Parts: sequence; C-alpha cells; structure tokens
Amino acid sequence: MDAAAIPPAVMPTYARIPVSFVRGEGSYLYDDAGRRYLDALTGIAVCGLGHAHPRVAAAIAEQARTLLHTSNLYRIPGQERLATRLCEIAGMDNAFFCNSGAEANEAAIKIARLYGHRRNVAAPEVVVVDGSFHGRTMATLTATGNRKVQAGFEPLLAGFARAPYDDVPAIQRIAARNKNVVAMLVEPVLGEGGVRIPRAGYLEALRGVCDRNGWLLMLDEVQTGNGRTGRYFAFQHENLTPDVATTAKGLGNGVPIGVCLARGEAAEMLVAGTHGSTFGGNFLSCAAANAVIDELHEGGLIGRAGELGGRMVAMFRDRLRGNNRVKEIRGKGLMVAIELTEPCTQLVGEAIERGLLINVAVDNVVRLLPPLTLSDEEANTVVDQVVGLIENIG
Repeated sequence: MDAAAIPPAVMPTYARIPVSFVRGEGSYLYDDAGRRYLDALTGIAVCGLGHAHPRVAAAIAEQARTLLHTSNLYRIPGQERLATRLCEIAGMDNAFFCNSGAEANEAAIKIARLYGHRRNVAAPEVVVVDGSFHGRTMATLTATGNRKVQAGFEPLLAGFARAPYDDVPAIQRIAARNKNVVAMLVEPVLGEGGVRIPRAGYLEALRGVCDRNGWLLMLDEVQTGNGRTGRYFAFQHENLTPDVATTAKGLGNGVPIGVCLARGEAAEMLVAGTHGSTFGGNFLSCAAANAVIDELHEGGLIGRAGELGGRMVAMFRDRLRGNNRVKEIRGKGLMVAIELTEPCTQLVGEAIERGLLINVAVDNVVRLLPPLTLSDEEANTVVDQVVGLIENIG
C-alpha cells in the first residue's frame, strides 16, 4: 500500500510509512509483497519477545477460547496473579491495571494529587523533566517535556513544575522554594527523548530529595520496563525503590496492557470509586502478560538484554570511531542510540530499502529497540546495516 492509498476514514494522526506488514516471526516482519524486514524497533519497544512468540500465542489462543472479558466488577484470577508477580518483582504493594502507558501515568498523577490533598496541599504539583514523554492524554501531555507535542492543545493543566533532566541541584532548588510539590515523575532513561541515560546515582539522589521533602518518587518505566535495560525494571540498576512505578509496552508483547504499581502511602490512594478502567487487566491481556513474564524469566532474556546491548554499543563505537557525523553512542541494555551532529530522519526510509526497521528520535538520534530474543547473528546484521547507513549519508 502506498501512502496515497491510506483510506480517508483513518484520521491522519501519523505520517505513516508506505509499507504494510501481514506476518511476523521472531525478529522479522513480512510485508504484503512477501519481503522480509529485520525489526530493530519492535513496535516501539513493545514486542520484546519478537513476533508471534509461541508461548504468548498459545496463552492468547487458550484464553480466547475460554473467556475474554467480564469487567472489573468481578474478580479476575489472572489479573490477581499478575499483580502479585509484578509487585514481588518491583517491591511494591499493589497494582492498578489499564490499557496503555499513558493511562498508567495518568493513574500515577492522580495518586500524586490525592496524596497532596491528604497532606492538605490545596494545589499539589508534580515535578517533571525536560525531554520526557509520558503520553498523550491531557495530564500526561502536560507532564511531557516536549513543547512540540503540546502545541495546539492549550490550555494545558496546572500542577506541574519543570526541571532539566539529570540535574539533581535543580530539583533541590525546586524543593527549597515550592511547597506545593508532592511528587516527582521521571523516566529512568529518556526514551522518546533520544535514549538519554543519566549519570550513575541519579535515581538514588532523587530518592533522597523525595524522602527529605515528603514527595512521592514516581518512575515511568513504560519503555524501560519488562527486561529491556538488563533488569526487569531500570530502577533496579540502582539501590532504591520508587513509591510508584508504571509500565506497559513490553508487558503484553503486543496485547494492550498497562499497570501502575504503588507501595506505602501511595498504595492507599486509589480506592473504590476513585479510578477505574473497563478493559484494564482483563482476562486476555493478563494471560498474555503472565506468559511474557514466564518467558522473560525462564528464557534468561533479561540478563541477555544487558549483555547483548552492551556488545552492540561496543561494536558501534568501534566501527564508527572517527566518524565526524557521530556525536555520541549510548545504550542501556537493548535501548541503543547513535546521536548524530545533523538531522537524519531520512535514514528510516533508507533502512526500509535495506530491509531493516529503525527509528529516529528528536530528529538526529538513531534509536534501536530490538527484541530481547535477538540472536547474535541478527545483532551483527543490525550493526552492519546501521553503520552502512551512517557511513553513506550524503
């Protein structure tokens, strides 16, 4: 299908690439002409187990034959099992299930506001950082640190204080002057912001600021969670536990599901009548997510993500050493970025011509989010292809 053939009935909210995929298997997608593409984007960090994973497919099929949905008016055993497992993994007390990362972050923001009102703060505020992306609902859009995605949707919501990313002194200055702040919401790694990785100890330092000021530390692990960085959650690379953690994307391997996890006082905020979701945590999505967790742990994929991502970054640094167009190469597990000195959005189309799917973030960062099941040979192919693309920029 070419771009002009997209039906006018579809709202033009995406600048869609003119290719239509009809089948997936492992690290590969196949288009309607039968051409194969190596997927180094995985639906934007969603299909961490690759496409059509047998274990996930079997779980979905079995659940579809049994029961899909009853709503959260009734108990859902698979949801209860999933909540228990995620809380054990993250060191949290309870979970609210929804359908996306934006909804999970929306729940986190609501928790923060309830927490503030419980503390008699009439206009509670949440600290957010520049370059972040938290979603496209009105609250998460406002929390996002990117003016481009906010434009045209004013008036934005009140209740957010802004700071630079990876700048603890800036957070401390906010704490000293703004007594309405009750929480901080931050990504452990800025995903849409170009895979920006903070200095070691950043999250631990934020934990200290929050503790000293009675704030909730809320971590957006929508993209970094579910094994992508080499730990189940990225915050587990450091010695801390947040009060709230959200995740989605890779949790369902393509089946929409999001979760907001909370502990301590934060876990007491949402009670009957304060929040809800018709589809959140239904039988089908929880069956998929439980299968994903089974495979991540039993397949040793989380540790491999850290190892393989580190190897790919080392190969990129070796192969692109001395290239004047390359500003920085960085990665955290299988979140890999090559920042160039100039815009490079054209590389997405050139990669497709080579049978490779990549992404360009913030105009000049080649972003790779391959499946955690990527083989060594496939990783080498990704490196070869991307290096070739960068070396051949006109």
